[in-house]
Amino acid sequence: MAPHYAEDVRMTSAPERKAPRRAVAASDRTRQPTEVRRRLIVEAAVPLIAERGSASVGVRDVAAAAGVSVGTVTYHFSSVQEILSEAMVLHIERYYDALSEAAEHAPTGAEGLRLLIDALFTDDTDRHWRMWFDYWNAGERDQAFARGQAERYEAWHSEIRVLVERGCAEGDFTCSDPQGFAGCFSALVDGLALQRLRQAPSLTTEAARRHLYRLVEAELTAPQ
Repeated sequence: MAPHYAEDVRMTSAPERKAPRRAVAASDRTRQPTEVRRRLIVEAAVPLIAERGSASVGVRDVAAAAGVSVGTVTYHFSSVQEILSEAMVLHIERYYDALSEAAEHAPTGAEGLRLLIDALFTDDTDRHWRMWFDYWNAGERDQAFARGQAERYEAWHSEIRVLVERGCAEGDFTCSDPQGFAGCFSALVDGLALQRLRQAPSLTTEAARRHLYRLVEAELTAPQ
């Protein structure tokens, strides 16, 4: 079927109409609004997942949060899982991009690592960790998610390694295996985050940070 076109038509004194000033395909006219609507729906799903977990969020919940009808949601997405998947990826990438940028611009590598530790466990980060473990579990059901997680961990380990290497070059750290430290640091963060969410045993944000600082002190001892 040929595309429909929008015409700018103006009446003149002559019986004939002026030619269209510009022809715009209907598909081009609707592309931006569709993308914007999808993004708004995904954005609305992010806090729902963070508060409740993905298993407790349905299409009606997302529609209500986005201020649209259920039909609008189902028009733009094939399933609630598609919405939740995009929402989780959006949150994870946004969270770690901001964290990584702040650490990268810290005055020293040691300060950058300290910034990471302090930012990973605050009164506001439980919502992030709930989202992170939903994202993690999604990898069991979806290979695309699993690949994305592997890439995220690789980038995360690289960021930690770079901070450690920078700290060594600046004389604040000594470390014979920065990559190994990055893996250990990341694993401890995940374990502490899970314990923090489950509270079995109970764990405060201050205690979580202390565990990470002890790891830094033990593994990145400054030269004498």
